[in-house]
Amino acid sequence: MTHDDAPPLADLMPWSVAPPRLGRGWPTAPDAASLKARWDALMKAEGPDREGLLEPTRSRTAHTAVGQLPGGAGGTEKLARASGPCPEPVRVLRAPFDEQWLIPDHRLIDAARPELWRVADERQVFVVEAPDAAGPPLLVATSRLPLLGGPRVRPLYRRPDGAEPNLAPGLLDHLAARLGRRPTPEDVLAWAVATVREGSLVPLTADPALWERGVGLGRRALWLMRRDGERPKLPGGRRPYVRAPLPGRPLTLRYDRDEEALYLDEGRVSPVPPGAWDFEVGGVRVLEQWFAARTAEGEPGTLAAIRPATWPQTWTSELLELITVLALLAELRPGCRELTVTDGITSAELREAGVIPAPPAARRPASVLDGREEGPEGQLALL
Repeated sequence: MTHDDAPPLADLMPWSVAPPRLGRGWPTAPDAASLKARWDALMKAEGPDREGLLEPTRSRTAHTAVGQLPGGAGGTEKLARASGPCPEPVRVLRAPFDEQWLIPDHRLIDAARPELWRVADERQVFVVEAPDAAGPPLLVATSRLPLLGGPRVRPLYRRPDGAEPNLAPGLLDHLAARLGRRPTPEDVLAWAVATVREGSLVPLTADPALWERGVGLGRRALWLMRRDGERPKLPGGRRPYVRAPLPGRPLTLRYDRDEEALYLDEGRVSPVPPGAWDFEVGGVRVLEQWFAARTAEGEPGTLAAIRPATWPQTWTSELLELITVLALLAELRPGCRELTVTDGITSAELREAGVIPAPPAARRPASVLDGREEGPEGQLALL
């Protein structure tokens, strides 16, 4: 099987959605307390001052009328006369492996992509193709709503509660016939995570033993990326700890490869395996991007300037967990690269079987009408 014979991920998971577009940075932050303080500052401002703090765009001003986000978060009256407490912030994936917080208010988000919010729950897995300058692309999987920008978002399920997998109709039946066992939607995603190649091609195998090995590697990668169960741990003696206290507001980050130590100014975390420090997505080192998001200074007078005065303890805990996740993912990479498909299920075979291309309906969102959604100014939204 040649590389070009493999089907693209877009054929296997046909429904995709453009990522949400905020239009302004301040409704997200690495900590929820800052978001509530920013909202309070917005509510205290009046007239042109409120409009300026909002950072209006063509899509959103203080006088824009929009409906609620699915799930009932946020108000629907125009922000120019809004009052009251901040909608409870929710966790989102702001950058690869960087979970932050978002104010879930439609009035603050230029393009929220409601179809993604409607299918977001504890069963959902969102997948984003992240280019990698050093090799094949990386599929970033998350249980959080992804706000990464750029690549399209592919939900594993088209409906809430893990209903109706976002897979080409007939794909599971075809794999079952070729493998002698019926895979689950999670198995297919795990295989894709482990084997995705340049061009976002996913070589499918008809070898049951190879399939099981790839699915095992992919399921572990999914578990590490989603971080929604038992916390991952490195073996004893390899677990990162704070060896020297972190300062109140660290400004610099550096890595000592010989010591396997990460320095935040004079604060020291070790051991930090080289695989964790070197882990990149799209040519950007994950740990450096994560640190930069927590030390960036917002422009004075803007809501983004409202940030923690000192480094919160929760960020240290998140850093230790992130180091662990990246180190364990780096250990999986060699095994994934060794998965070589020779007797494969080609695109031509799937086309002949009528599995691909998927019908147009499979490329559109499912009709999800389980909950009533409030429209602009409190009216009932018609779906």
